Amino acid sequence: MEILVLGYGNIGSIIASDLATSMPSAHIVIGGRRTSKIEEVVKGIKRENVSGIQVDARKHNSLVKIMKEFDLAIGALPGEVGFQSIKAAIDSGIDLVDVSYMPENPLILNKEAVKADVTIVPDCGVAPGLSNLLVGYAASKLDDVRDIQIFVGGLPEKPIPPLGYTITWSAEGLIDEYIRIAKVIEDGRLVKKEALTDVEKIEFPGVGSLEAFYTDGLRTLLYTMKGVQSMKEKTLRYEGHISKIKFLKALGFLGEDPIEVGKVNLAPRELTVKLFQDKLKKPEIPDLLAMKVKVCGIKENSETRFIYHLLDRYDETQGITAMARTTGYPTSILTQMLAHNMIEEKGVLPLEKLGPKEKIFNYILRELKQRGIEINEVPPC
Repeated sequence: MEILVLGYGNIGSIIASDLATSMPSAHIVIGGRRTSKIEEVVKGIKRENVSGIQVDARKHNSLVKIMKEFDLAIGALPGEVGFQSIKAAIDSGIDLVDVSYMPENPLILNKEAVKADVTIVPDCGVAPGLSNLLVGYAASKLDDVRDIQIFVGGLPEKPIPPLGYTITWSAEGLIDEYIRIAKVIEDGRLVKKEALTDVEKIEFPGVGSLEAFYTDGLRTLLYTMKGVQSMKEKTLRYEGHISKIKFLKALGFLGEDPIEVGKVNLAPRELTVKLFQDKLKKPEIPDLLAMKVKVCGIKENSETRFIYHLLDRYDETQGITAMARTTGYPTSILTQMLAHNMIEEKGVLPLEKLGPKEKIFNYILRELKQRGIEINEVPPC
């Protein structure tokens, strides 16, 4: 089997490595624009069934032509090209598992995917991703879903100056998170909120006191979870982080409109991305991933709630960040399930659609546990 992994960053490389180990008879090909970086990642994985290919995901016709040579594809690219990757997979007639943080709603491509007889699994990371899986499973156990709350954050084990934060994924994606309008459900209606707002403090077991704020992480849940009265997703950071990001935003450092600096026109965001990459990427600092998912509703005329906790830490043995583990491994597992025909439904299938399927749900959690990622459930009450 030929599997194409689009993207060679922290997440894409972990996905490729896990696939190569789990499917030794498959050929894993890492695709991207920079051949030198591809060669570096391939060499680092140290598996004979891994190779690389130069591909520009922004060139649709070229990407479709390349995709047709593969049985399966994975999108681990920046959000700005994630939607294009899905369209290319549909046009090439192959299944795709995607983990990019795209601004578009992938569900609008469902009819095209069904017509092309392909399966597209979007938002396959931790949140959106595992959070959707848990919401879908819990919702299937309730007669009426009333409230959904998701809290998630990738953090250094301890606050690190100057922002109390280190980057373990895409700097572009991080800034997207801070500027993209968040959509939530209030009183049964979709409401738009500014990112970074409605800050609240929460105590997370094993981590301590954190601050939570609105980000656009509900994604497909906004359209698949019908009749819910309230639903929100918030990002977690150490206390004090938000005030500093709001300060940068107020000064224009996250702005996307170019400004003239000497003889150069530059979007402030581009400079901030570069500075974040240079100053906040500290691979020597261990990270953790904290997530809480709460689903409340009615079951047999009684108020019932399901609560899930996930706390994952840096893998010192293999040198893999918690962010890469909790994002890359679910993507790899879902890819393997498609490869083994464990998911037969066609169309765009977000994880909340797969959560109610007991066999699939249990398989994913079991595979995660084998990789040291445990999701703990507080019994319903």
